[in-house]
Order: sequence, then C-alpha cells, then structure tokens
Amino acid sequence: MDWIDALILGIVQGLAEYLPISSSGHLEIFRQILGLDLSGADALEFDIILHAATVLSTIVVLWREFVPLCTSFFTWKRDDNFYYVLKILVSCIPIAIVGFCFKDFVDSFFEGNLTVVGICLLITAGLLVFAYYFRTRRETGLSKPYYKQHGISWLDAIIMGVAQSIAVLPGLSRSGTTIATGISLGARREKVAQFSFFMVIIPILGETLLSVKDLLAGEGSGTVPTLSLVVGFLASFIVGCVACKWMLEIVKRGKLVWFAYYCVAIGIVCLVWNSL
Repeated sequence: MDWIDALILGIVQGLAEYLPISSSGHLEIFRQILGLDLSGADALEFDIILHAATVLSTIVVLWREFVPLCTSFFTWKRDDNFYYVLKILVSCIPIAIVGFCFKDFVDSFFEGNLTVVGICLLITAGLLVFAYYFRTRRETGLSKPYYKQHGISWLDAIIMGVAQSIAVLPGLSRSGTTIATGISLGARREKVAQFSFFMVIIPILGETLLSVKDLLAGEGSGTVPTLSLVVGFLASFIVGCVACKWMLEIVKRGKLVWFAYYCVAIGIVCLVWNSL
C-alpha cells in the first residue's frame, strides 16, 4: 500500500464513519477498486490507525460535551452527565456480546463479498426512509399535540445498542442504523446524533485493543510503510472532524433521508459488480 492508497482509504473512513453510508462497506468497495489485498498484520495495523483517528475526531468535535461526561463519571458525581455515561455503557452491552461470542461469524462477512455489502446498503436505505416518514407522520399528524420529543432514555439506549450490534455487518451503516432507530423512538434529533457518536467510542476502543492483541500475538508489526500509516491517520482524522460536524447539522435539519438514495444507488452497483 502506497501513501495515495492510504490517503483515499483515510478519506473514505473519515466520511463514511459518520455519514450513514457504512464505513466498513465503503472500505471494502474501495479496496477492491484499488486492487488492495490487505490481510494479516497489515490489515490489523491499518485498521488500528483508522480506528484511532475516528475516536480522536469524535472527541475533538464533541470535546465540550465529552470533558464534563468524563469529569462526572470518574469523580462519581451523581448528575445527569454521570447517568448519561451509564446509558452509553448500557448501549455497548449488545455489541460486546456480539464481539465476544460471534466474532468469527461476523468476520466471515468481511471477505470481499460485495453482494453482502450491496444488500446491507439497501437495508440501510430502507431504515433511513422508514425513520424519516415515520417521524414526519408523528410530528405532522393528528397526534402532534400529544407528541413530544425527548432526550435519550434508558430504553432508547438499549434499543440503539441492539441496533449498533446488528450494524457490524459490512454495508449496514452503524451511524445510520443507530440514528434512524433513535429518531423513530421519538428522541430529539440532535441528542440522537450526539449519543450515536459517543456510544461508538467504547466499541471502537475495544476492537482496537483486540486488534493490538492479535497483532502482538502474530508475527509482529505489519509491512505497511510508516508514511502510509501517517497519511491514513491524518486523512481519516481531518475528514472525520468535518464529517462529524456536518452530520450533526444534517440530523438536526431532518435531511438524513437523502442518503437513502445514495445507499440504494451504491447498493445496486455492488450487486451488479459482484455478478459480473
């Protein structure tokens, strides 16, 4: 992998991690377009770099909210921020179960099968459309006087956590699935987007630590050039910061449904490509 390949994949990761278009699916698509065959230590090493950039971009963009959360939790201050962190931890339980119990099964879907990616992108599109029209109907229908948006409840956290665990499949957007779920449950859009971005930090850190463990237990470090790793990290971090801010505004304005058309188009392309 040269630095140009790393730049492209870093940009793809930075955009697709936050936009509801699936980072895992798009990384697989671009790996095939670029003719890259990353495996073993090389794949683990590059994934660790991209995941680290993703976590850092989330913290940087949401640092005003992130610091009070950490302060309240680690000082055991029983305020709203403390219980908000507990909700995040609760939301991570489903994906932790999937990660520990079904890791090999999930990994089997990441073997260059664009058919799975295409189908999951179409499912992502369906979720976005459903959330948009279901929410719009509730806000504009006869129930409007009785319909009130709310913050993230414990039940919301659990259901969004289950949605996140399902979205480990390549092509099924994690942000799209969790945000669409939260919006359908009636939570305020801006609260849903923020919670969705926070709730992925722990799973990504956990996955990164497991990748580091596998890397150390294998043949040592990979062969990806240092320049490529640095370029991939910077591209993913910088683009991720921009995409995170952009996504927060998109969700607030209720324009998430436009990405459904993109997911349908790319999903069909994947199905056709894999059939050729």
